[in-house]
Amino acid sequence: MGRLLAVALAQRGAQVDLFDQGDSGASGAAARIAAAMLAPLAESAITEDSVVRMGIHSLPRWKEIIAGLSAPVFFQQDGTLILWHRQDASDAERFAAHLERNCRNNSLLALPQKLNAEAVRDLEPGVAERFTQGLFLPNEGQLDNRQLLDALVLELGTFKVNCHWGVSIEPENLRKDHSYQAVMDCRGTGAKASWQNNSSTNDLRGVRGEVIRLYAPEVKLQRPTRLIHPRYPIYIAPKENDIYVVGATEIESDDLSEMSVRSAMELLSAVYTVHSGFAEARILEMATQCRPTLKNNLPEIRTTRDKGLSDLIMINGLYRHGFMIAPAVLDCALELLASGESNTALELGLNIFKDTNHQEASLCA
Repeated sequence: MGRLLAVALAQRGAQVDLFDQGDSGASGAAARIAAAMLAPLAESAITEDSVVRMGIHSLPRWKEIIAGLSAPVFFQQDGTLILWHRQDASDAERFAAHLERNCRNNSLLALPQKLNAEAVRDLEPGVAERFTQGLFLPNEGQLDNRQLLDALVLELGTFKVNCHWGVSIEPENLRKDHSYQAVMDCRGTGAKASWQNNSSTNDLRGVRGEVIRLYAPEVKLQRPTRLIHPRYPIYIAPKENDIYVVGATEIESDDLSEMSVRSAMELLSAVYTVHSGFAEARILEMATQCRPTLKNNLPEIRTTRDKGLSDLIMINGLYRHGFMIAPAVLDCALELLASGESNTALELGLNIFKDTNHQEASLCA
């Protein structure tokens, strides 16, 4: 969010300073670890309608954002494939029924398509020997998060954004600098103390995620694939050059230690059941990070205005949907900066709260 905002504001002619306690490679950021799937229909099974609407809004916006960058960023919108083993057919039926209900409630969602053996083979020949039925979710997509982060850094240089890498600074200290019109706090879990001190009852926490990056030239999956399973419902996100990002685990913990043996065994065992080619894959990386998550699991923007200080806009709680909804949150934040209000937030249901002289008022619930 910080890089997207900095680039968007600089493109509009603003003078921008960016402070980041990490490095330009985002080595300590959850954004670097993510699979970056853009799947509002698939995620509608486990999240609120407002997040789904933000995801729908963001898909065409990602195309615009990426088209405006100097460096190429891998992006595809070839849908999501849902698979399951025979013993999990009843879970798959419930999942499909849930998605169909969501489509009836939101006409912008495309109905999932049920696949027989022939349709699975036409869509993903590599899994046809093991799966004779599936679901196809049209219009969903993904991007390469690491390419995007690097491309945004290049854009920051092009627009002469003053980047202060490896600098940890409190937003309240920057607010005292009268050269800033506004200070944007996009620190994720790094903003935990500030979020709690900002008269918020919606506490911020970290939710641990674990992913494995594989080099699997024998696999050749064309689109993000999810496996319905009662214990470890994995996702497989294919990137360029035969790289696959595999994940599933979601642990209520802010522990950033290395991946557990159990998680590694479950992820690798499950991915092998999807495609036998993963047996000869090379493990490039096992990574963990914590997603910044608010108590209600929804994103939120808070604005604070105090006499004699720069305005403060705090953005947080994107949780597991960071890449899926980031352009929507970006658009709302830009509107807030321009006019103090956001019609887009009202339309999408993004929670925005105003705190003027510490008298809190809800803009949008």
